[in-house]
Amino acid sequence: MRIRVVILNLAVILLLQSGNSFAMSLLEAYEEALHSDPLFRSAVHENEAGQQSAEIGRAGLLPNLSITHSQGINRGTISQDGRSLPMDFNNEVTALTLRQPLLNLEALAGYRQGVTQANSSQARFSNQSHQLILRLAEAYFTALLARDRLALASAQRDALAELRQVNENMLKHGEGTKTDVLETRSRYSLAQAQVIEAQNEWEAAQLALSAITGKSVTQLDSLKKIFEIQPLQPPDFASWKEIALASNTELVAQRYEVDSSREEVTKSRSGHAPRVDLVASLSRNNAASFVAADRNVRLASVGVEVSIPLYAGGRVNAITKQASANQAKKEADLDAMTDKVLLDLRKQYQLLQSSVLRIDSLEIAVESARLLIEATEKSIYGGIRINLDLLDAQKQLYSAQVDLAEARYNYLLAFLRLRYAAGILELDNLRKIASYFVSDSY
Repeated sequence: MRIRVVILNLAVILLLQSGNSFAMSLLEAYEEALHSDPLFRSAVHENEAGQQSAEIGRAGLLPNLSITHSQGINRGTISQDGRSLPMDFNNEVTALTLRQPLLNLEALAGYRQGVTQANSSQARFSNQSHQLILRLAEAYFTALLARDRLALASAQRDALAELRQVNENMLKHGEGTKTDVLETRSRYSLAQAQVIEAQNEWEAAQLALSAITGKSVTQLDSLKKIFEIQPLQPPDFASWKEIALASNTELVAQRYEVDSSREEVTKSRSGHAPRVDLVASLSRNNAASFVAADRNVRLASVGVEVSIPLYAGGRVNAITKQASANQAKKEADLDAMTDKVLLDLRKQYQLLQSSVLRIDSLEIAVESARLLIEATEKSIYGGIRINLDLLDAQKQLYSAQVDLAEARYNYLLAFLRLRYAAGILELDNLRKIASYFVSDSY
């Protein structure tokens, strides 16, 4: 009866533990990141603020309607024929004024500048959206690689533990050597240290992924056994360069910044230009004065107001030169950014191509390492090889497996990074990458 109770308690504990664990696919992680990633949420609000630039600029071209009201109490005296007479009166003035710009070059340039700033904000937000996909994939693949290293390190440790036990048994029966036991113990201790290190990396990678998704992740999908290399489209770098120059979101945003700085120059020069406004008003004046009785005046007026600036102490010239210098800086920044984007594009293009060759080579290396272990075990039984040869073969297999896993994740990241550099990274690309994985409790 007590055994049944113990089994039942263990089952409950395992059920609770499995309920606390959270398995997450790549696409599920992206959906969570859309709502939880603080950097992306900040970008959303920044774009919301940036879109108001167009509305602010448009306001300078639209009518300005205002109403003013003043009310006062006046107390005083007036001297007349040697007598001081009280002179108390109240006044009340209400005015409704409409001002519509007819010719305002500064406001027109401000409107065009607001539109370019809103477009620049939208381009920066698109870049942040692309960065979210890339940052999520990097965090997800880093976690996967850490998990793979932990699993492979654990497998290597377990294999060495088994080999250590075999060597110790052989030594007890006089068939082995103390050297074999010491060598295996040493390798086992190193493997145990690698497991601890891999465990720390896995936990750190989980925390980094959780910071983006807002979920405590304990299980991830695994790569499918068959890893298919997709042909690169378009295949030539010249086509990718053309796409990047036209579509890279950083370059698009910077071009809008150049346009905005150009409009700032126009707006600064407009300080010398005349301004023409249509002005209409309705006013009511219930007032008196010390020399007049109470009056009630209602007045409607409409007219054109012309303002011609003559001299402002050199301010207009100074801010125009300042705006021109800022424009030149923005253009230089655009050239520097173009060089940076094309350099990164070339890097990712070459990395994607080299990753294909590296994966092919490492797949052969892993298979060869497995065959080497089998051959070494047979050679040891035949007296041709020694225990150290088997240890080296196992280490070679472990290293090849880790390198192969890293090469595959780097290929998938290069696939995404190339499209990010070109400015054409989309959710469909992430879906394509997600097709390489399968749900696995690992």
